[in-house]
Amino acid sequence: MIVDCHTHIWQTPEQLGQMDLGEMRQLRPRAPRHTMAKSAWRSIPAADSEHHWAQTAAVDKSIVLGFKSRYLRAEIPNRYVAEYVSRYPQKLIGFAGIDPTEPGAAEEVKIAKEDLRLRGITLSPANQDFHPSDSRAMRVYEEAERLSMPIVVHPSGQFTEESKLEYGRPYLLDEVARTFPKLRLIIAQLGQPWVDETICLLGKHPNVFADVSGLLSRAWQAYNALVNCYQAGVIDKLLFGSDFPYTNAEECIESLYSINQLAQGTNLPVVPREALRGIVERDAIGLLGLG
Repeated sequence: MIVDCHTHIWQTPEQLGQMDLGEMRQLRPRAPRHTMAKSAWRSIPAADSEHHWAQTAAVDKSIVLGFKSRYLRAEIPNRYVAEYVSRYPQKLIGFAGIDPTEPGAAEEVKIAKEDLRLRGITLSPANQDFHPSDSRAMRVYEEAERLSMPIVVHPSGQFTEESKLEYGRPYLLDEVARTFPKLRLIIAQLGQPWVDETICLLGKHPNVFADVSGLLSRAWQAYNALVNCYQAGVIDKLLFGSDFPYTNAEECIESLYSINQLAQGTNLPVVPREALRGIVERDAIGLLGLG
């Protein structure tokens, strides 16, 4: 079974507020900040439900991520995600966007699970302006652990000028994983640009995983990250993710299987094909408790 653990959906780019969740886009020259009503223009791909569903043919199941950030004025509504995934329950799994800085965030986790039938949640400390072990976030983790809802953590995504780099470091999740050992955490994009910190957490905590979304379009970075994971003995903690709409599952699978081409004709190490196949065909549903 192939599970795409990292896809986005939105109705309009305006729902992203001041941020972008995937690859960096080319920006027009910025005007002086005091003259700008919004952030600079970005070329953002379509990610409505029709476009999303059309690209799911290459996988057996797809996790669809909501998102909310009061700080960056972004919201992909949980109800929109829930309504979409409910149309294709055999294939789609919805994750709610929760902002721990909002009053009642822990209660919203319960509503997402019990009322909207969403199965996990999405956070981004750097883009929501909170330290990962902030007491407000700890209440969200506690509720997610109680309800068996895994959490996708965006350490970066597309940083804006307002993003808080100091909150994006994967090692800051170590306290969270120690405090809530049954909580399943998925560090998106292998924690880039802090891949080494992510690898340490993967080896340290049984219920910390990472996805490879956002890596595979940059072959050299992906090659180094995957070799490091293999040599560290944590490649079995990696989950497949496409980062739709910035790319799609079919392209990412092809890129993943081609990663060793960079080492051809050299003495550089390679990742065994069976290990790469393991990423693509990982039982993410079972590992994340979504069965």
